[in-house]
Amino acid sequence: MFSHVVIFWTRPEISDATEQLLAGAERYLRPIEGVLSFHVGRMSPSERSVVDQSYQVALNLIFPSNEAEKAYQIHPLHLEFVEKVFKPCCQKAVIYDFE
Repeated sequence: MFSHVVIFWTRPEISDATEQLLAGAERYLRPIEGVLSFHVGRMSPSERSVVDQSYQVALNLIFPSNEAEKAYQIHPLHLEFVEKVFKPCCQKAVIYDFE
């Protein structure tokens, strides 16, 4: 299995950037074949000091293999998400990939 975790920081000047990002992930990313598990959501507040609460949205995808994740990266829907949703709505993203 291969996990692909993306942490997004939205642009503060766009009041509905979080909603746009969530809707865009559902529209463009969820339908991509090869994803075993798809989960996108808002940052969940925590009282624990070790929990990073500086971001707005996280995406957690699980693939059967590293090769499947590589195919996802060049899929036309993923590329469309990057151009139409990520770039306009986000100021930063950090990605964690692990096997």
